[in-house]
Amino acid sequence: MRRKLKYIILSILATVLLGGLVLNVFVYVQGEKYIYSSLAMAAQAQVAIILGAAVSQKGNPSPVLEDRIITAIALYKQGKVSRILMSGGNPSVTNNEVDPVRKILIAQGIPAEDIFLDHAGFDTYSSMYRAKAVFKISSAIVVTQEFHLPRAVYIARSLGINAYGLAADRGQYSIKNYLRELLSRPRAFIDVLLRRVPKYLGPAFPITGTGLGT
Repeated sequence: MRRKLKYIILSILATVLLGGLVLNVFVYVQGEKYIYSSLAMAAQAQVAIILGAAVSQKGNPSPVLEDRIITAIALYKQGKVSRILMSGGNPSVTNNEVDPVRKILIAQGIPAEDIFLDHAGFDTYSSMYRAKAVFKISSAIVVTQEFHLPRAVYIARSLGINAYGLAADRGQYSIKNYLRELLSRPRAFIDVLLRRVPKYLGPAFPITGTGLGT
């Protein structure tokens, strides 16, 4: 009896692991083919979407987020996009991934009216869902690190955005980021399959307008 139970448990674990591997490969392949290898190769799009990452209590972006900001600024100044959407979490005054980025963008010469803020991008899926549903984005260049891009682009395109990705890799990143993707990709597939609706949506705020009210 114990041997049979052990066999069943091992079979279930093997099935789960195999399924997770298959979904990882599927999501990666579906997103990776829409990633630009350089800024020069990027075509024009409505907006660069910066995906959120950690910000210190003093408002200083983490190295991961700083690299994303630099890449988005380059896209804007090269005329590849005419708007920048910063999407991240804003659960408290001391944990705000969004507002500090606006200040940096303005300091770097980006007009305030071209900067849009999404304070309810609590995860990648929510950011992309809201980009389509709230900001009415039809085309975008997603700006994040290479380990994150395939999943982000896959979600965006699955939700109806003509999305491409540009890697913001300018340094070395923790191995934890790469390992986390192994768990996040299957979840992304399920979110897309079920068309999960984020908890927070709100009224439309089209990207074609001005970002001064965000």
